[in-house]
Order: sequence, then structure tokens, then C-alpha cells
Amino acid sequence: MQRIEVGRGPLTEAQVVAVARHGAPIDLTPDALAAIKATRTTIEALADDVEPHYGISTGFGALATKHIPVEQRALLQRSLIRSHAAGSGPEVEREVVRAMMLLRLSTLATGRTGIAPGTALALAAMLDAGITPVVHEYGSLGCSGDLAPLAHVALALLGEGWVRDPAGVRRPTAEVLAEHGLAPITLHEKEGLALINGTDGMLGQLLLACTDLDLLLRTADITAAMSVEAMLGTARVFAADLQALRPQPGQAVAAANMRALLAASPIMASHAGPDCVYVQDAYSMRCAPQVAGAARDTVAHARYVAAFELSAAVDNPVVTTDGRVESNGNFHGAPIGYVLDFLAIPAADVASMSERRTDRLLDANRSRGLPPFLAHDPGVDSGHMIAQYTQASLVSELKRLAAPASVDSIPSSAMQEDHVSMGWSAARKLRRSVDALTRVVAIELLSAARALDLRAPLRPGPATGAVVAALRRQIAGPGPDRFLSDEIELAVEFVRSGAAVSAADDVLPTPLS
Repeated sequence: MQRIEVGRGPLTEAQVVAVARHGAPIDLTPDALAAIKATRTTIEALADDVEPHYGISTGFGALATKHIPVEQRALLQRSLIRSHAAGSGPEVEREVVRAMMLLRLSTLATGRTGIAPGTALALAAMLDAGITPVVHEYGSLGCSGDLAPLAHVALALLGEGWVRDPAGVRRPTAEVLAEHGLAPITLHEKEGLALINGTDGMLGQLLLACTDLDLLLRTADITAAMSVEAMLGTARVFAADLQALRPQPGQAVAAANMRALLAASPIMASHAGPDCVYVQDAYSMRCAPQVAGAARDTVAHARYVAAFELSAAVDNPVVTTDGRVESNGNFHGAPIGYVLDFLAIPAADVASMSERRTDRLLDANRSRGLPPFLAHDPGVDSGHMIAQYTQASLVSELKRLAAPASVDSIPSSAMQEDHVSMGWSAARKLRRSVDALTRVVAIELLSAARALDLRAPLRPGPATGAVVAALRRQIAGPGPDRFLSDEIELAVEFVRSGAAVSAADDVLPTPLS
């Protein structure tokens, strides 16, 4: 796997995902180390200054007026990390912690934080070794950045607290560091702040979500096409000239996907003549490109915001290029929090439309000849009746998760930090939304595949047929009722792994966009 260089310009979304999710190795570039070393000298020059400097010779937050004598400044930084590592609740996923570590290292590599080179190298080494600090769900208000989550990472650098070793086993940090030949660090002036005063946790989760939503939206186009095909719908509404009348970019992409997926379908051809009695399809079929397209445009906006964040050096105070050490407000998570909340809306809406199509497949009054609930022997068998219940419960949850976190604020630190972003909460909420959308789309895929099988001897098109065939290698086709939960979980993994998209892409002239 290609090594990712940290410090050679802004990281990309793909690089962050490669390190966070797939364990890509990293290198801190010589230029980054030179920039770090240069600004560290500025901090060291201020260490003995009689004038107070925030985070160097003062306390933190509402305690910023407290002057700290020279002999206590190493203790100040260590105490900062210990006290701020105050998270609670379930563990955060490994990929989120790794993304957060990489993005914090990226900010350190800008040379704007005053960190010591050895400390940056220690963070890089821990990340590269696959050692993952235990970080908890609750603790960040998204201002001054993700303090508690990042403090748990910094605590591991001190050799304290808990980590997951490369095998995923939860163990004391000191043991795991020693096994990998890594020594705990000692923090000096400003370094504790430099390690924790950033928006890296929420940004990492935004980047992971954008990657996941790309795949899910392509999969939603597949399941929509399968449902349209299975319900004897029309593809005429997806024509390029009709879509161009409303030139939304995402809509054009989704419609093009639908046209490609439904091309050369014997099922579609079977009712394409002038004697077809189905004049118009329901909105959940006809308007699929409009909804999935708007979702794509929302992801594009989120990426626009994320690109600026990937170029940012978020810390407080910062060391400027002309050597000043200045306080600032760049740690506020509002830009990221807003788009995290924004993405939860299309996630809920795409899922809602998917569930409506599934319900239509199961309703004999609307499914255009399919058996009730796609059951083998309706009455004796219930088919996919309760799978739709599961979808409905997920869609209801998604609607609740679409309520924004970033409109909330709660004062902290004795009213010094009197407005916060709640961006971390928006990020955690979005991860649940992405998971729920995955499950909803998987259930539609499972039901639409069954419906297509039930249209035999008519066959689906090459692309949708390839998806059904790939699914059938894991899950049997129509038959009497059987344990459905395990099949749903297999379908979820089929979607999440990208297997559905890969199956379609393998037979399409051009991969889905």
C-alpha cells in the first residue's frame, strides 16, 4: 500500500480514508519537520518571558489569567491532557480515531502550532504502528475543537490510559508502546494545547461520511432501477432531454445511472409498447433521480467545505509566519457542524423514498401482478412483510437524526466558552444516519431482487441482472419463509462492501457515477 506523506500540501479525502480505514502507512516529510522545528524555537523563546502568553505561561479557558511559574509548566501540560481526557460512553470506532490522529498530525505539520518535532514524530509513529487510543462517544462540544477526544489521543502519547493494539485488543497504553519500541513523551510549553485544540474528530467523520455516501447513492440508483423494473415501470422519464429541463448536476448523474442500469432489459421491453396501461409511475419511482441527485449535490457542498478545512491549521494560539503567537477563534466547529447536519437530511430522504418503493413492491394492490409481500404461499408465508417494518423503523430513526445538532449551544468553562458548535454531536449523529441508510437500501435490494426473480420467465437487464446474480451467490432466491434477519445482514454487507456497485459496473460500458 502506498505511503501517505504528511506535510506535502493538504491531505485529500482519499488519503484520509486510506489511513483511517485501510491502514495505509504514513511519513512525516522533511519539510514538515523543518517547519515544526522553526516555530518551536519561537515558543521556547517565550518560555521565560515575563509577559504572560496563553498556553505557554498561563492556565487554560477561564483560568487563562493564572500565571504559571517556569518550574510547573511541564506539569501544566500534563495536567491539561489528564483533566481533558474526560470522555464517557461507548468507544468511538477505530477508523474515526485514526482519521482524527492523522488530521491532527496534518495541522502539526504546518508548523503553526509550536509543537516539538519529537512530539509530532511520536504521534506519527503511534498511528503508523496501528495503535489506537480508546476515545469515548461523549465529551466534545465542538469548541475549542474536539478537546476530550483529542485529549484521549494525547494521553496515549504520555503512556497513560488505554489503547487498542493492532489486533484490536484493549490494553494499558504503556504495555503496547513498549512492545512496539515507542517511548512515552514529556510535554513542554504549548504542546498540550497543540495536541487537542482542533476540529479533527468532526472533520474526519465528515470525510468518511462523504466517501460512504458516494457508494450509497450509487447503490440507491441500483435499487431504484431494480424496483422500477420489477414493478413494470417506465424508463422514459429518465431521458436525458427531460432531465436537462432542470439542469441540476446531481440529478443528471442519477438519471444517467438509471438509464444505464435499465438498458436492454427484457422486463422493460415487455411493456414498452403503446398499449401499456401504466401512464405514470408513483413519485418514489419517477422522481428517484431528483432526490438522489439533490443528495449528491449536498455531498458536493460538504466536500467544498471540507477542502478548506483540509488546508487549515486549527489551533489556539497559533504561531504566525512572522513569529507572533496569537489567540484566535478558528477552533470553532461551525463550518463542519453545519454540513454534517446538512448531510443527515438527504440521508433520511433517500431512505424514505427507498422504503416507499419497497412497500409498493410488497402491496399486491400496487405491485402490478406480484404476489402479496412477495410471499411464496401468501397466508402461510409472510414473505418480506416484516422486512418493510424494519425499513420503516429505520426511516423513522433517520428522520429524528435529521434534526440539527449545530443549532444547539451550551456554555462551558465558567462562561469563557459561551458558544459552542456541537459539531462532534452532528458527526456522531451522521454516522448513525449513514448506517441506517445502508440498511434501508439493503432491504430494498433484497426485496427488489426477489421481485425480479418472480417476474420469470422475463429477465432483468444485464446490469440489474448482474446485481441479482451476485446477491444470489450469498442469499437464496424466492421460496418458503426462512430466517430473514441473517439474510438482511448479508444484504447490508453486500451494500456496504460495494459488491452491489461492483456487480453492476462489471457489465456496464461506463461505471456508475
